[in-house]
Amino acid sequence: MGTYHCWFSINMNLSLAMNFDQSFFFKDRRDAGEKLALALEHYHNEDVLVLGIPRGGIETAYYVAKHLDAELSLVVTRKLGYPLNPEAAFGAIAEDGSIYISDMARQQITEEEIRSVLDEQREEIARRVQKLRGGKPLPTITDRTIILVDDGIATGATLFATIELCKKLQPKKIVVAVPIAGRRMDRILRQMVDEVVILVTPTYYQSVSQGYEDFSNLTDDEVLPFLEKREKEINPADIN
Repeated sequence: MGTYHCWFSINMNLSLAMNFDQSFFFKDRRDAGEKLALALEHYHNEDVLVLGIPRGGIETAYYVAKHLDAELSLVVTRKLGYPLNPEAAFGAIAEDGSIYISDMARQQITEEEIRSVLDEQREEIARRVQKLRGGKPLPTITDRTIILVDDGIATGATLFATIELCKKLQPKKIVVAVPIAGRRMDRILRQMVDEVVILVTPTYYQSVSQGYEDFSNLTDDEVLPFLEKREKEINPADIN
């Protein structure tokens, strides 16, 4: 069983505690990432790899990696949407082929429909790995502390598949860190990883966006600068 931190419920006196009378918990992803980074301070100076989940998770992850002076990369995982309602996820597939499919989905759609959606998302994963990581493989995960960062958790499908990918590569430790999620999700994650850090678990939780004043969608082109900036910060000699 993993370690769990619902940050604002265990220490409301810390400087990163927020006023719960406000309409939103976070101004934007930068604000959320900087607060999340403070909650992960104990990983400073360790051999940490921060993996963001595109797209919004990359911006959040950048501020975590910068604060921890850690390497930043991304892992491409795609949700699997119902054929008649693609926005509703019945599962997810990670870039190594790790798959999560909910038990309910197997009762609602056929194996043929599942295979069709998987094939479509495998093509999209290949495109995104090429676009966002230049076709390069993931950085070394084995024997390292891996911090998986997203801007929040809805169904958890993409995160579940990503966790499976990481486990196959035998990291030293897997940490899931997000600004906002539902209370049920934190209980599930504690059984899956070594540590869970969730800043806010609202009593009435409907979507990730409810925690943010600004939750604008990001494009691939808006994600790339965060990765490039972190690479230059780590390797300043590469700057022309």
